[in-house]
Amino acid sequence: ARQAIAITGDPQTVIGLDVSMGMLAELKRLLHIPLMQGLMEQLPVANACCDMISMGYALRHVADLNVTFQEFHRALRPGGILLILEIGRPNAPIKRGVIKFYMGRVIPLLSRLTTGQQDMQTLMRYYWDTIENCVPPNTIIQAIRDAGFAEAGCHVEFDLFRAYFGRKSG
Repeated sequence: ARQAIAITGDPQTVIGLDVSMGMLAELKRLLHIPLMQGLMEQLPVANACCDMISMGYALRHVADLNVTFQEFHRALRPGGILLILEIGRPNAPIKRGVIKFYMGRVIPLLSRLTTGQQDMQTLMRYYWDTIENCVPPNTIIQAIRDAGFAEAGCHVEFDLFRAYFGRKSG
């Protein structure tokens, strides 16, 4: 949201959406933008009203990729852009092993030690599990295409960070 505000120059043109009132309260504390509670699968916006839809590190929480991407397509104006940032399981076995150890063991332990909460260790271990078991990139790209997006694809950095994208024809 901060980057979108930097690009547009107007906080009122950026809308934050989350299913969790707690997450929206945190965002409200940090940024002064319009906020909506809702699901990605049922965006509370009109047809063809958005120039861009972005989602950060939440794709693994989507129940149905096809429904979600169709909904994003519905909400975008012709020429609108979809951008989804995600952490994905590395393809290279050595990198996968190192990242798995770091994110699956080191980060959870540090989380528990710094917060004193066992729940934090469990949460961070769950985070790695969701990354390791995420839908394969080709399936995600195909679902974006099937929803009607043109130029669908994925840019990968360090065999870990993924930026999925699509553009609505028009």
